[in-house]
Amino acid sequence: MSKATGAIRQEGSKAHFIILIVVIIVAGLSQGLLLPVLSIFIEQMGVSSSINGLNAAVMYIGSFAMTLVAERILGAVGFKKLIVSGLIIVMIPLMLFPLIPDLRLWFLLRFLVGIGDSALHYSTQLWILLVTPAASRGRNISIYGMSYGIGFSIGPLGIKLLGYGQVVPFAILFFFMVIVLLFALKLPDTRPEKIMNEGSGTGRYRRSFMLAWYALIPAFLYGYMESGMNSNFPIYGLRIGFSESDISTLLPFVGIGGLLLQLPLGALSDRFGRKRILMISGIVGGLLFMLIPAAGTQFWPTLLLLTIAGGLVGSFFSLGLAYAADILPKNVLPAANVVASFQFNIGSILGPNLGGIMLGLGAPGGMFWLLGGCYLLFGMVGFFFKQNKS
Repeated sequence: MSKATGAIRQEGSKAHFIILIVVIIVAGLSQGLLLPVLSIFIEQMGVSSSINGLNAAVMYIGSFAMTLVAERILGAVGFKKLIVSGLIIVMIPLMLFPLIPDLRLWFLLRFLVGIGDSALHYSTQLWILLVTPAASRGRNISIYGMSYGIGFSIGPLGIKLLGYGQVVPFAILFFFMVIVLLFALKLPDTRPEKIMNEGSGTGRYRRSFMLAWYALIPAFLYGYMESGMNSNFPIYGLRIGFSESDISTLLPFVGIGGLLLQLPLGALSDRFGRKRILMISGIVGGLLFMLIPAAGTQFWPTLLLLTIAGGLVGSFFSLGLAYAADILPKNVLPAANVVASFQFNIGSILGPNLGGIMLGLGAPGGMFWLLGGCYLLFGMVGFFFKQNKS
């Protein structure tokens, strides 16, 4: 272990862990609030739904752009400065969105939010992976994933605050982020272990994927599921006969299932192995997704299937990262985190499009067959993945 990593471990106290968790909660809050609230604003402007969707996608483009340079920036400035910078980059657009209702400016502001959120995700999740002992890695990274889910789930409640004025939800979130920023300034100024003799950045990314491809694919599947469900399930529900009220009630249960099972699955992965839990969750979750069309417009069976399926695969991003940390050398882990973020962004972009194609073919249930089939295939492929002991 290098001196740098040793310093990170010594300074990785409970207080620092709590600060990192609070940071990721407000990151989830920002995304969970901005997506629906800005969509409402743009709809009220009379802008087409395609432009509305494109404006939302710009955030993922910003996140993708940050992913390409995150490892290099982190190595240059360290964890604390990247976290503080990420918070500031997100905070500045927050107050500009309601004050300057210009769609062209919003494209730039959403791009900046994507950059800031990506910086927060990359730095906090890597720091947690580095300071957590292997025996409790699944639990801690699950707490991380659950915290983001809590923030993302609370964010849409900002819609209810719009009745008090368009600025109100943004101002409240800005206030919370200022408080979190003050706590983040108390974090130790540490950096990840320096990369020695690992070749170019592209070479390290390739090496991390070759060594841990099975642990990194879950990030793609999670992004595909999350964005695909949020974008396509409302269309699926309307086409098969669910009411708007039913859809608005059913959709959150995918995330609620993830919150309920995140910590138990993390603890089970500590005890029985990350790969085994990922395989079982993928196979069972995939089968349950494929059963959803069979439930038709029956509300309770659909709710139960969405909750359990969403719960089983809702831990895929965090469990995949924990598994990568188990099997990769520490000096390759920063590159692996970049690859995981890269996969997540690709999945987030493909999810709505692939689901939309299936809906366009006149078979609404096809979106669930394709989604469930991907998870089922992932689980089965696990039988062929062997860890490289060297």
